[in-house]
Amino acid sequence: MELRVLRYFLAVVYEENISRAAETLHITQPTLSRQLMQLEDELGTQLFVRGKSKISLTNEGMLLKRRAQEIIDLTDKTEQEFLQPSERIAGIIDIGGGETYTMRYMAECMKAFHEMYPQVSYHLFSGNADDVKEKLDNGLIDIGLLTEPVDIEKYDYIRLPQKDIWGVLMRKDHPLANKKFIEPQDLKNESILCSQRDLVVKELEHWFGDVFHTIQIISTYNLVYNASLLVESGMGLAICFEKLINISETTNITFKRLSPRLESGTVIVWKKHQIFSLATTRFLEMLKNHFHDGKTL
Repeated sequence: MELRVLRYFLAVVYEENISRAAETLHITQPTLSRQLMQLEDELGTQLFVRGKSKISLTNEGMLLKRRAQEIIDLTDKTEQEFLQPSERIAGIIDIGGGETYTMRYMAECMKAFHEMYPQVSYHLFSGNADDVKEKLDNGLIDIGLLTEPVDIEKYDYIRLPQKDIWGVLMRKDHPLANKKFIEPQDLKNESILCSQRDLVVKELEHWFGDVFHTIQIISTYNLVYNASLLVESGMGLAICFEKLINISETTNITFKRLSPRLESGTVIVWKKHQIFSLATTRFLEMLKNHFHDGKTL
């Protein structure tokens, strides 16, 4: 497969129409159609379902869309790195992070580094630890900020001394809103929204103990903002980290910590034996110096 053809394929995917895609690519429609048919022949599978007004993807087409976008992103990132002159520190540092209050400490380092090297910019990707690790493994981001529990055996890392605190997000008119802390038995027969990560669910199962089988997990989430909207609607209670959602007198939701207290650590990770751009290498050095109290490998 040629990169050019993958770009053609993605153009058709996003335009949902071969004619419009051909216009954006500045090629003729017959040429584009022929390239797509050759791509399907090369892969030995049908990628598109061609309708009257637009085209859609088959399951195989959806898989290729994901892989093609990763390949193009990695190619563009590599080209950008080599375009930067070696004698100056410039370029883009790609950072992925989960929803954690400890991101503010990473932000402090990013701001300080940008003041030192104003030609360096950042691209941020938000997702849970599993999403970030996938991007790391595929070379699409340089550095990840992961919340535990998480398997970091194959990464170099810095463990941050700060912790995220677990609790329950609920409406202010919920009966539990008057409690100072939420204990496992308080959540019996409640409708719960929680992280979709298996390791997190196991951690919560341990905290709940025998009560776990009495709760109903009605939804999982990977980013808590959308879950907070479900909480506002009265759909259920969200188990999440503290300080991620605005809690004030003007909102109708509140947050209560768990008891016994449940905390999660955060680690900054990057791939072992990875060769980084000069900008990323210097930024990692700053992180190590800044978080000298954490464990660095």
